[in-house]
Amino acid sequence: MTTFNNAQLDHLPSGVAAPAYDRAQVRPGIVHFGVGNFFRAHLAHYVDALLNKGGHDAWGIVGVGLRDSASGRKKATDFAAQQGLYSLTAIAPDEARSVRAMGPMVDYIHAAPGAQREHILDLLAAPETKIVSLTITEGGYNIDEASGRFKLDNPAVARDLAHPTEPETVFGYVVEGLARRRAKGLGGLTIMSCDNLRQNGKVSHTAFTSYARARDAGLADWMESHVTFPNAMVDRIAPTVTAERAAALNKASGLEDRQPVLTEAFTQWVVEDRFAAGRPDFAAVGAQFSDDVPAFEHAKIRVLNESHLMLATAGMLMGLTYVDEAMRQKALLAFVKAVQECDVLPTLKAPPGVNLVDYMNTILERFSNKAMMDSLARIASDATSKAQVFWTETVLNALAGKTETNRVAYMLALLLEYLRGQRTDGSRYELQEPALSPEQLKIAASDDWRAALALPAFDPFRSKMTPAFEKQIVEHRKAIRAKGVPATLPH
Repeated sequence: MTTFNNAQLDHLPSGVAAPAYDRAQVRPGIVHFGVGNFFRAHLAHYVDALLNKGGHDAWGIVGVGLRDSASGRKKATDFAAQQGLYSLTAIAPDEARSVRAMGPMVDYIHAAPGAQREHILDLLAAPETKIVSLTITEGGYNIDEASGRFKLDNPAVARDLAHPTEPETVFGYVVEGLARRRAKGLGGLTIMSCDNLRQNGKVSHTAFTSYARARDAGLADWMESHVTFPNAMVDRIAPTVTAERAAALNKASGLEDRQPVLTEAFTQWVVEDRFAAGRPDFAAVGAQFSDDVPAFEHAKIRVLNESHLMLATAGMLMGLTYVDEAMRQKALLAFVKAVQECDVLPTLKAPPGVNLVDYMNTILERFSNKAMMDSLARIASDATSKAQVFWTETVLNALAGKTETNRVAYMLALLLEYLRGQRTDGSRYELQEPALSPEQLKIAASDDWRAALALPAFDPFRSKMTPAFEKQIVEHRKAIRAKGVPATLPH
């Protein structure tokens, strides 16, 4: 096996693009926590593009992994052997593909538990470090969903607060790094979430300043005036790369990459221009700076996420596996487009510079990408919570008379039939519904049509529902049960 590292960059296989920059000249300016596939397909993609343009050698990335797991240790070993290199294969819906050798990550540090602690803290406290970026997942911010507060009683957080100079959590590391910057008389930096959650900058601010205030109120006050937390909307599919998929990617590229990444051709990043210590010219490589990130998040929820959940609930009932399979069901696609064109877009304010019809069409085209093998079961998981977030506005608009109710009632019928855990052919699938109690799951699985309307998915709009609307939902459920999804879809 030929090791994929810097020595191979001058003689890569045909069709693999090499970095146009000298990696030896790239210096770290960004410390990133959570080096998963999405980060390597998204933020690292933008940094790589800037390095290729030239003039951005001070914006290399040091990746940090905090989890002590077999996969984390393997990742550290692989990146050490490959000197931080990896391949990024982007495949479009028409199956056109590009492969790049990616070199923006100049180092990867596996820190669990406490290994290389001082190295990481030195980086965070270095004047050259301007941005700390994060992809630590939605749950990684340690926010209580009910109160919106940072959970100080989390054992790992409590442990770090008791030993603040010996951190193990991302909060402990970043805040200790900031404490050292403050002690040195250095300025602050930007903490930039790249996670796929609404108001991710605000969530980051709550998490890190709450931790800091519990440790040292003076440090928290300093952070308020020296550290920024820009909100951002991120979008790019980067599916799990199994061993089989990695082998297929390497066979197609001709590389022997231990950590290949697969993604789609599409990418989007809308971010507030609030950077405390400067930033690279992300706009030059396709990022968009905006003071109205919530408008882009709102459009994504109502167009992308709302359609995704429709496809997932219907597709699961039909016995399908992947999103692209659901997209090939003509009646189902017509239904999704009808909901968007009649019930969503007319009630949605377009973000600045966005044509909503074009945005919808782009999203539906992305969903058709066979190469992503995007799992319907994954998208349908926690459907109760997702429906509350993604569908509520559309339901309320219909109940207020702004749009008609028939298609919306059918959406809710799909949800309730999905929550039974049974396909229309009678076979069963496993539900992942953490928002439902055992008793509620029993109600969902029962044949009591109206009892199901008491489930939590209906909480945001139950008071607005009419007997006629409830009857529509029940009648659609009976039709789906009797005739299946394709034969009953309204348009």
